[in-house]
Amino acid sequence: MGEEETKTGTIDELESLLEIDPDALREAEFAQAQAILDTMVGETIAAASMEDRRIVIETTSGNRYFFYGFMGNMPLPGGEGSV
Repeated sequence: MGEEETKTGTIDELESLLEIDPDALREAEFAQAQAILDTMVGETIAAASMEDRRIVIETTSGNRYFFYGFMGNMPLPGGEGSV
């Protein structure tokens, strides 16, 4: 096996590691969001905003929670906005 074959084999292996299943990622983000929401039971939400790539929720106790993965790949009209 020559040097070039070794490099190509390595690149092909690395490319396969970069492949991401969007549905699996969305499912994992949903599970993470549910776990965070479960910890918020009894909290009062003081503010919520929707940014380009995340949703931010702030409670009256000052905690901020960030949610990713539900926004799709289209930016919001007009950029950031409040919910």
